[in-house]
Amino acid sequence: MKILIAPDKFKGTMTGMEAACSIRDGWLMARPEDDLRILPICDGGDGFGERLAELEKAKPVDCQTVDAAHRPLTTKWWWQEQQKMAIVESACIIGLAQLPPSIYHPFQLDTFGLGKVLLEVAERGAETCVVGIGGSATNDGGFGMAKALGWRFENEAGKAITEWTDLDQLSLASAPSKRHLFEHLLIASDVENLLLGDKGASRIYGPQKGLRESDMEKSEACFRSLSQEVDALAGYEWRLEPGSGAAGGLGYGLMAFLGGKAESGFDFFADRANLNTQLAWADLVITGEGSLDLSSLMGKCVGNVAEKCREMDKPCIGVGGTVRNKEKLSNLFTGIYSITPDLTDRVSALKFASKWLKELSKKASNDIHL
Repeated sequence: MKILIAPDKFKGTMTGMEAACSIRDGWLMARPEDDLRILPICDGGDGFGERLAELEKAKPVDCQTVDAAHRPLTTKWWWQEQQKMAIVESACIIGLAQLPPSIYHPFQLDTFGLGKVLLEVAERGAETCVVGIGGSATNDGGFGMAKALGWRFENEAGKAITEWTDLDQLSLASAPSKRHLFEHLLIASDVENLLLGDKGASRIYGPQKGLRESDMEKSEACFRSLSQEVDALAGYEWRLEPGSGAAGGLGYGLMAFLGGKAESGFDFFADRANLNTQLAWADLVITGEGSLDLSSLMGKCVGNVAEKCREMDKPCIGVGGTVRNKEKLSNLFTGIYSITPDLTDRVSALKFASKWLKELSKKASNDIHL
């Protein structure tokens, strides 16, 4: 039997590649005669840069910048010389993973470090820049990035605004002489929320970054003031573009300040990985992520893979560290398997994730009858 193993990362424990290898190794324990291929998947979040770089044969470039809290940071981006293409992963720069948990409030964080990296990328001569924006710790509408790029923001007294939380006092926004650094700037994200409103950046995604209900009015006022001023300058309402609310408004910032175009991170990756061809080859597909639940069906990688399998009439197995709402997921999956509580407890699952994923895969291989 031909099997394609296409998981996303198991956040906090395994990369997509590590998860794929664990699933493969566990499956082969019980069915060594099967033909297995691994294709870790991603969208625009953690691991996006590394995976896309592998597909595009891009080389890592070390760089110095600052994280979301303006602490010195050594990180990397990726360069494809023949295509003059750069790949930038925001999570490597301003991501939640770069910060100690629960120390910083989003009002203390911004995207300045990303702006510094984009300037370096432009100086390298990149014609195309792909920016994955998932996994960010920030909620500043791209304000910090814009400052790094040379934008100036002033209040009514003509005093420079240096913190995004003072943007509700914005009176004037001034652009640098060169606004667009790249011929093509692609924003890889699978979030379609707008910048403002009840389904906007702050309300929907702010709480998971630490925004409290009492912070919402302030954040919304700052975003409204910023977008009204910048959109008026541009002569276009970027705040109404789908995806402008992605990554704490970074989607808006990349569009409004740099002329970026939002594109589904999953579709972008799937196209370059020839995912449809790989799915057509397989008799069975295995996908999964750390937490398999209803959110997996809302534009995330695992749900997208399962949906493609259904369209192609391919059986698809879903595996997860934990599984919630199993009965509602069963419409898309031939089988659903969970490490906890089926095999072990949460502490052991996190500590020995690879071991338990192998065992889970072995269990699934014994159950399958195609």
